[in-house]
Amino acid sequence: MTALPRTEFARRYGQWAMVAGASEGIGAAFARQLAERGLSILLIARRAEPLAALAEELRTRYRVEVKTISLDLAAPDAQEHAQKLVHEHEVGLLVYNAAFSTVARFIDSTVEDKLRTVDVNVRAPLLFAHVVVPQMVQRGRGGVVLMSSLTALFGAPYVATYGATKAFNLALAEALAFELAPRGVDVLACCAGATETPAFRKAADRAGGKQPSAMAAEDVVKEALAKLPRQGSMIPGRLNRLAAFVLGRLLPRRVAVGIMGRATEGMLER
Repeated sequence: MTALPRTEFARRYGQWAMVAGASEGIGAAFARQLAERGLSILLIARRAEPLAALAEELRTRYRVEVKTISLDLAAPDAQEHAQKLVHEHEVGLLVYNAAFSTVARFIDSTVEDKLRTVDVNVRAPLLFAHVVVPQMVQRGRGGVVLMSSLTALFGAPYVATYGATKAFNLALAEALAFELAPRGVDVLACCAGATETPAFRKAADRAGGKQPSAMAAEDVVKEALAKLPRQGSMIPGRLNRLAAFVLGRLLPRRVAVGIMGRATEGMLER
């Protein structure tokens, strides 16, 4: 699995990469690897402080231009912000990594949390793609990466709404990959499994550390960027691909959902 050479990558996806959900974990790893490839970076997240620290790191280490945008992606005016950014910058690559989720029984989670999950995980990436893709098509080049999850592949008890939103991201990316390939625009859904991020570590601590081994965020991003020009969806990590094969092909679906539920149950708030 070989990524595009740096100069080819920048020609295909430059000048600017927009990374939504960039403050930590996978989003920050995307920002670092894209800056390493010579792209200027638009960093978007709610929290301004970690964005500023990451921006300074990227400028110092990679000598690229970086701008930060502190934005609640569930806000009603998120589309206006996206339109302004696209108008002012030549965005050649959109990475939508932002996500919201609660681990809870469906009957115990609030309707506000459910709707925020939909707003951040479905409404916002749909709006950002709606704004960014037409200009990419006009230029005849560009790329979109939507972060999905293994929870998109089966019912995911205790994160039911989150899993449903990630299934939306997967279906959207695969459809757009087919539609936009003749127009020079690559689209990829990255169905990540357990990934070593602050959010995952917090959930694992609630479960007493009894969680499957997690991939490094840097490795998830490396695989995703290598696959971007070639296919509409992918699962990073051999163990994750094996798990998806066993759960999806060898076991009855009801059994697979039960395994997912038992794996997540330990993360419930006590």
